[in-house]
Amino acid sequence: MIKALALAVVALVAGVLIFATTKPDTFSVQRSATIKAPPEKIFAVLNDFHRWTEWSPWEKLDPAMKRTLGGAPAGKGATYAWEGNGKAGAGRMEIVESAPASRVGIQLDFIKPFEGHNLTVFMLTPQGDATQVNWSMTGPTPFVSKLMQVFVDMDKMIGKDFEEGLANLKALTEK
Repeated sequence: MIKALALAVVALVAGVLIFATTKPDTFSVQRSATIKAPPEKIFAVLNDFHRWTEWSPWEKLDPAMKRTLGGAPAGKGATYAWEGNGKAGAGRMEIVESAPASRVGIQLDFIKPFEGHNLTVFMLTPQGDATQVNWSMTGPTPFVSKLMQVFVDMDKMIGKDFEEGLANLKALTEK
């Protein structure tokens, strides 16, 4: 009986590991919002890491989080590093693309709790008196992430943070 149970557990673990290998090698999460503000106003907030404390959904995860801003004051070459509690983790961002009032591209490198190297892009598209803001993140999916995806829907998990961030950005820039 114990032998059969042990064999069943081994088979279950093997099945989960095999199933994880079928997950995609890359991931993508994307959310959009329409904000009644000109693209220039929204771009100014996204393109300046000094302003991220005003709207980013992750800023409130750790009130004591250590932030280090460097590089250019804003735009291409600006950097933002953070080190926080278990929820906030640690990592670094760098603006690698800055097209005024239309696009901000950010290299996002997580250090803790898991290492990850992703590209985040904000696209701003004018729509009359409003702006369509599209926030996306893409990156590779190493095996550990594939294993996590067996149990957790990454799109829903990260997507809800994007939705909160876009709502915060909307409230800030529609003032």
